Amino acid sequence: MASSSETADPVSEGRSTEVPVSLKREERLRKFRELHFKRNEARKLNHQEVVEEDKRLKLPSNWEAKKARLEWELTEGHKKKECAAKGEDYDRVKLLEVTATDAERWERKKKKKNPDTGFAGYAEAQFRQYQRLTRQMRPDMDNYERQREECGEDFHPTSNSLILGTHVPTKEGIDRMVEDVEKQIEKRSKYSRRRAHNDDADIDYINERNAKFNQKAERFYGKYTAEIKQNLERGTAV
Repeated sequence: MASSSETADPVSEGRSTEVPVSLKREERLRKFRELHFKRNEARKLNHQEVVEEDKRLKLPSNWEAKKARLEWELTEGHKKKECAAKGEDYDRVKLLEVTATDAERWERKKKKKNPDTGFAGYAEAQFRQYQRLTRQMRPDMDNYERQREECGEDFHPTSNSLILGTHVPTKEGIDRMVEDVEKQIEKRSKYSRRRAHNDDADIDYINERNAKFNQKAERFYGKYTAEIKQNLERGTAV
């Protein structure tokens, strides 16, 4: 007769097999819900990025620069109001925030700028030329000291000094002046000037505007119409 411990309980065995199956099913459903949530979140984020990109594409090309400029103006306005409330000079406060590196960079940038803005008047043009020529000069300190010793008190003349005609320029100074004048003449010769009229050229125009038009037409189509033009001149055109 078999003992009670050796007999198997079918109910307990069925429960032991059903528990792991239900746990696996719950685990799979949980993972499925997580994936579904992540997919919806990714879809929403992608939609937001598409909308933002569409907005950026519709903005002007210089929008970022304008935005940065407006933010800078707002910041500057707040700082000015704060300085005015405290009774401080805004320019002085602003200079205190400038580093030595930024100051050097701004100075280099200023030197690179071309101060010549074009012809505005003969006085301005002459002044710019004077500045340009004086920047090229290199003082000779040895010659300066020697002349100072030779002239004595007349080196700094007064109304009673008589030094007219006593100064004799050196050969090196004369050569340097001649070289500079030749450079100016060479530079002036490269300027665009009005072309002289050629009396021997064929007159195929009725006024100056028509002459310029004919020159442009000849420059672009002359090689294609050369034979026709020659036939017309000879009277053999068909």
